[in-house]
Amino acid sequence: MVSFGRVLTAMVTPFTQAGEVNFQVAEKLAAHLAEHGTDTLVVCGTTGESPTLSWDEEYQLFKVVKQAVSGKAKIIAGTGSNSTQEAIEATQKASQLNLDGSLQVVPYYNKPPQEGLYQHFKAVAESVPDLPLMLYNVPGRTGQNLASETVSRLAMIPNIVAIKEASGNLDQVGEIRRLTPADFTIYSGDDSLTLPLLSIGAAGVVSVASHLVGDELNQMIQSFEVGDVRSAAKMHLRLLPLFKALFLTANPIPLKAALSLQGWQVGIARLPLCPPTVEVTDTLKAVLEDLHLCVDS
Repeated sequence: MVSFGRVLTAMVTPFTQAGEVNFQVAEKLAAHLAEHGTDTLVVCGTTGESPTLSWDEEYQLFKVVKQAVSGKAKIIAGTGSNSTQEAIEATQKASQLNLDGSLQVVPYYNKPPQEGLYQHFKAVAESVPDLPLMLYNVPGRTGQNLASETVSRLAMIPNIVAIKEASGNLDQVGEIRRLTPADFTIYSGDDSLTLPLLSIGAAGVVSVASHLVGDELNQMIQSFEVGDVRSAAKMHLRLLPLFKALFLTANPIPLKAALSLQGWQVGIARLPLCPPTVEVTDTLKAVLEDLHLCVDS
């Protein structure tokens, strides 16, 4: 059974003031996350702004992060695409770095039927038979939902071992758990749904908030695992305002603002994303101060 742990951080991609990838800050941030509750780093996913990164930038990020956290955390490379051939090529190249897995998003814009989705993921998996793959279902961004029945079929492919479920549909996650083998791992794709999804068989979360509260999230999941649901719920409710604040506008705009408030030089998001409004920044600052997460709080 492949284990990526409890807390997987969907790592932000730092940029310089000129808009170039800041590999030096990425290295420092990756090491920091590995020391504060993160079991696995998911590099170049949605939070990492993969749509506006070149494949060369992504490949370099994989190398830099691997060097930064070697032996301390696992690495999953975001190499999915809405072009099956492009996803295969990027995944094969990333696999040469001996990373721990690959995140494969549902093809966006194309809106393929369920059979097309099955054939897409099957082709990618067969191109890298020794690399564990995590499916990524986020219909709010891709325009297409990966049905539980399709996930069940894909779970029969040996190296498709997990799913990041960000549909927000608890019934669907329950169906996935019911239809897949016990060693197929389900991760929440939404911080605010982590605790509810643990109750129906999820193993953890691919998190945005773990940039700021990774230790707390790991402790929350551990508390749930040992049956201390009251403590887990208390932590969930304490962090809920942060979970919500980090999605006041398109991710990772609020996250980059929050990290900046902590002193991290991560820059702003690349266009077509844009800097946060004053209202978003003020709300984030208030939430961070309330949780004693600001530098001066």
